[in-house]
Amino acid sequence: MRIALVSTYELGHQPLHVASPAGALRRAGHEVRCLDLSVAPFDPGLAGWADAVACSVPMHTAMRLARPVCAEIRALRPEMPLCLYGLYAGLDGAMGTAALADTTITGEYEPGLLSWVDAVGRARSERSAPAWRGQRVDLGRGRFGLPARDLLPGLDHYARLDVAGQRRLAGYTEAGHGCVHRCRHCPVPVVYDGRTRVVGVDAVMADVEQLVSLGAQHVSFGDPDFLSGPHHARRVVDAVHGAFPSLTFDVTVKVEHVLRDQGLWPRLAQAGCLFVVSAFESASDHVLHLLDKGHTVADEEEAVAVLRAAGIEPRPSLLPFTPWTTASEVLDLLDLVARYDLVGNVDPVHYTIRLLVPPGSLLLDSGALTGLLGAYDDEHLGWSWTAIDARLDDLQRELSMTAALAASEGWSPARTYEEVRRQAVRSLGSDAAGRAAAPRPDPRLSSPTAGDARPRLTESWFCCAEPNEAQLLAVNAIAPSPREGCE
Repeated sequence: MRIALVSTYELGHQPLHVASPAGALRRAGHEVRCLDLSVAPFDPGLAGWADAVACSVPMHTAMRLARPVCAEIRALRPEMPLCLYGLYAGLDGAMGTAALADTTITGEYEPGLLSWVDAVGRARSERSAPAWRGQRVDLGRGRFGLPARDLLPGLDHYARLDVAGQRRLAGYTEAGHGCVHRCRHCPVPVVYDGRTRVVGVDAVMADVEQLVSLGAQHVSFGDPDFLSGPHHARRVVDAVHGAFPSLTFDVTVKVEHVLRDQGLWPRLAQAGCLFVVSAFESASDHVLHLLDKGHTVADEEEAVAVLRAAGIEPRPSLLPFTPWTTASEVLDLLDLVARYDLVGNVDPVHYTIRLLVPPGSLLLDSGALTGLLGAYDDEHLGWSWTAIDARLDDLQRELSMTAALAASEGWSPARTYEEVRRQAVRSLGSDAAGRAAAPRPDPRLSSPTAGDARPRLTESWFCCAEPNEAQLLAVNAIAPSPREGCE
């Protein structure tokens, strides 16, 4: 069988969620081609070559961008077996994915993807319709082989580590999937429901070795929470550092796990951990409670202190705009960024993130959104809502344009923050009285590293952000016009 795997977006990384199933399919004897639309144009010939196409949708941005791609494939080959797989595969709109794909697979998708390809192959040989269509969620435990990274562009096409003005090739892998927590705004518990699935240390090591051979000097571990299984995390870090002592890395960890395992951070820092992505989200304990985050604003402050004491930089993800957020709380979040000396640690898009409420969201049954939701917005793949203060909706749209400009023009973090704060103070009028100036950093929390020199990845977008204009233009350029579509 000839299988085409397509990625639309994977946070600026070489897409693991294409490379890994490509390796599995190739080991099963299939001929595989991969296309990453974040770095290469759509190739119509791929649809002519393939016996089946599967599109990776591990996050909201990828799902939004995948829809016109699927439409184009359907226009070129209406009979093409088409699969969506990944975390967002089952979350495409109130009416499901039937118009886009025959099959969706979420969770531990690789066994299901192999089974789907086998079913398509049998149907072809028997000249019948594929026996397997519809949705599938697979949470079984499995083993992973070596991702087929040779089928994708090299690491020099992707985001790099930027530290003190130096750019280094960076790779991306995962030591585990799922999360033991059930934060209500997160898509992970919708699929995994508090479960985790580890990737064996041997498999992680084999992929890290492959990434290093491709030139990586830094690796991002993209697990939803690297410390969901702290013993497994320690084994992975010890193995990687033992084999590649000069390799640096970053991880994603919940605030409560930063604090729970605070004795582990000096060890991780010594092993090469440069920064930790952590979902702070809000400067409001009320909002954090509604999201069931499992931490408080005071915990966020302590997490900054713990990480910086170990020599590791925090890089917080923020959720400034929710249906419950007040004008004062938006300003509180900007104050928090300044007071914790995080101006140099926040990418522009994080000042603009608006709560997503996709199908299946745990918020829908929580009661927190009662009376606050509008109609389902099929374009944005979620339920619409308006802020309790209409000025915040206007501010969010204004800041989104500013963030896109800051990212495209390479503004410094300080310039971005100053412009965001200026717009917030101007838009919120009397609520911002006396708050035009940002508070000074708390000396107990300050970083020894200048803001512009702190480690980061050069990709500044985010999985829960709406696609930016350039991303939408790229995929919409390949979508068929109404007259080009098949009748």
